[in-house]
Amino acid sequence: MKRILITGASGFIGSFIVEEALKRGYDTRAGMRASSSKRYLQDSRVQFAVLDFAHPEKLKEQLTALKQEVGKFDYIVHCAGATKCRNKEEFDRTNFHQTQHFADALIALDMVPDQFIYISTLSVFGPIREADYSPIRENDTPAPNTAYGLSKLKSEQYLQQLPDFPYVILRPTGVYGPREADYFLMAKSISNHIDFSVGYRRQDLTFVYVRDVVQAIFAAIDSGVKQRAYFLSDGNVYSSRAFSDLIQKELNKSFVIRLKSPLVILKVVSLLAEFAAGLAGKSSTLNSDKYKIMKQRNWQCDIAPAREELGYIPEYDLEKGVKETIDWYKKEGWL
Repeated sequence: MKRILITGASGFIGSFIVEEALKRGYDTRAGMRASSSKRYLQDSRVQFAVLDFAHPEKLKEQLTALKQEVGKFDYIVHCAGATKCRNKEEFDRTNFHQTQHFADALIALDMVPDQFIYISTLSVFGPIREADYSPIRENDTPAPNTAYGLSKLKSEQYLQQLPDFPYVILRPTGVYGPREADYFLMAKSISNHIDFSVGYRRQDLTFVYVRDVVQAIFAAIDSGVKQRAYFLSDGNVYSSRAFSDLIQKELNKSFVIRLKSPLVILKVVSLLAEFAAGLAGKSSTLNSDKYKIMKQRNWQCDIAPAREELGYIPEYDLEKGVKETIDWYKKEGWL
């Protein structure tokens, strides 16, 4: 039985990875903080591993105990990280330094797996190819303009420079699906007959359903590929209203008031929300990073390498994925 460790297992994407690993018969460890919720990890076959990535020596102690118990893991999927933080330093600590601590500890303890799959993001490339709206490609030069994207890029670069380290980097575009909270805010707004968008220039969007991200992870494992990076989307390009139009359809709302804000107003509101949250010692959903993400006009990316090398075939287009997501929100009482 192959052993797999999934970090960030209590999170949106991580919990789906755990489910698929169990379905495939892996000896599965769900790596998480001691304080993390186990709401979506109720299967009795799940075994837990508390991991403290913020403190290197503590992390080594925890990994040493794991090694004594189960030996080395065949595969590690590093999904732990943060998409919202109070400032750039917090993004660096959570996404970059903690990944660095993890990789260093694995090397020091002779626990490097056959594959180390790192869940990154399309945001490492930033707002490029906006003049011609052509797909972002793997040989493009990354130019992240968000603290989140920069912290993920630094993590990628660190893994890539480690001698013979068996990394596989996956860079999904906007990931949505059941259990996801940020896109849910859009659904909640539309359920109240309000849709909010920003900017007046063309915006090409891409999405990937959470189950297709999971599919790509295990396709990478099955292929045995190492030291490669891949973009993930559903292979389609959508207009700025496509997502909200499909939500409106699934919620059976006869009318929605469409509010479009100039970018300058969104910027001011984002900065004020970020400032207020900072005073309260919290992170805000609307912040300067989120403003830059919403401002970006071209989210196209080339998934041909994932198709050709991993056999990745997206099973969900946006219509199918939104339907399944909204059905779940309804069933769980979110809507």
